[in-house]
Amino acid sequence: MDAIRRVRPADVDDVHAMILELAEYERSRHEVRASAEDLRAALFAPNPALFGHVAEAPDGDLAGFAVWFLNYSTWDGRHGIYLEDLYVRPQHRGSGLGRALLAALAAECVSRRLTRLQWWVLDWNAPSIGFYRSLGAQAMDEWTVMRISGASLDDLARQA
Repeated sequence: MDAIRRVRPADVDDVHAMILELAEYERSRHEVRASAEDLRAALFAPNPALFGHVAEAPDGDLAGFAVWFLNYSTWDGRHGIYLEDLYVRPQHRGSGLGRALLAALAAECVSRRLTRLQWWVLDWNAPSIGFYRSLGAQAMDEWTVMRISGASLDDLARQA
């Protein structure tokens, strides 16, 4: 059995549990509002806009996941993959599963003629930054991430 595969409906509860583990690691558990049912509905909708891969440990348990969606580059004129979350459980780190998940997404890009694979990483997460750089990833330091949500989003929407 391959260690990396597309997420299946039976995986969703475990993937959701790992999302909570990731949020704990990122010191943001209190911000998670999505349920396993929300994730299931997004991943397995009739025309899904969210996709995922999982990493299986040799014993068959899920050891990690990658959840992603398509973005678009007006400059390239092509879609790419935006990696929303990548996580490997602590006991499986260093086993190559993180690299394998990213390689599967890179293969998805190449096979679908997508031009980029991109994601965010917290600036204090030095181990992950080092790992990503070892794969050839480049930091986009000249860009600032912007977000409107909550009351600000509601306020702006009222102006439409």
